[in-house]
Amino acid sequence: MKIALGADHGGYTLKEQIKKHLEGKGHEVVDLGAHSTESVDYPEFGRAVGEAVVEGKADRGVVVCGTGIGISIAANKVKGVRAALCTNTTMARLTREHNDANVLAIGARMVGDVLALEMVDTFLTTEFEGGRHANRVAKIEGEEKKGGCSCGGNCH
Repeated sequence: MKIALGADHGGYTLKEQIKKHLEGKGHEVVDLGAHSTESVDYPEFGRAVGEAVVEGKADRGVVVCGTGIGISIAANKVKGVRAALCTNTTMARLTREHNDANVLAIGARMVGDVLALEMVDTFLTTEFEGGRHANRVAKIEGEEKKGGCSCGGNCH
């Protein structure tokens, strides 16, 4: 599987651990930065990973910042991205099964590295269940097509 990775300075060290872990399992990694612990802005990395996934340059994405919150918000601004901030393996499994999430967000300062790697593995090996969940994901995508507002896209 081809995985896009992105992190700000707060997530850099964990991103590097995830990269090594994924490569060790035979995955192809697209490292979109950051490439050091020097202070950078997380929105550019969330966007870069989101775009890579939506454009088909990666099958799924993983984004990391200090809390995972900011970078997940940034990734979700890319049309077609369903980024989920997870703090345990149950959340990582359910966001794939129920939400067909295509980007996993992790807070490097919120979870330990062993748990983070377990979440990544769970996220990548869990399939979308479809069924009733497909209808819900379609509704999310429908809102996105309307621009996310109740006007049906007429206000833009």
